[in-house]
Amino acid sequence: MNNARITLAALLSGALFGLGLAVSGMTDPLRILGFLDVFGDFDPALLFVLGGAVLTTLVLFRVVLRRPTPVFAARFQIADLRAIDRPLLLGAALFGVGWGLAGYCPGPVLVGLGVLSAEALWFVPAMIGGMVLHRLLRGH
Repeated sequence: MNNARITLAALLSGALFGLGLAVSGMTDPLRILGFLDVFGDFDPALLFVLGGAVLTTLVLFRVVLRRPTPVFAARFQIADLRAIDRPLLLGAALFGVGWGLAGYCPGPVLVGLGVLSAEALWFVPAMIGGMVLHRLLRGH
């Protein structure tokens, strides 16, 4: 496949995802923290964004998989892992703690970095440090 077409498709997909995050207000860490504050000043906006994502996936995933191959790849790459193991649980817990403390996860923080958000400027180096540490500990 043509690498330029794949790169362009990835760039456009990422830009569309970032635009969706920005339009829905999901780049604001206070909005995320409000969603996680179920016993305080709860903000349900993220629930609607997540619901829209799940609904879109339920409808379009089956449509896309009817194709013999993806548009820009030789085959679909779908994970076949089914086990809930210790690394998955630890990773999910670590992600949740970081998300709850900062109000950011990788997608929105990159949008925040693009607008030079102060929180993103300290979160991104910490996120990269965690990725490097993971690679060192797992030997990848």
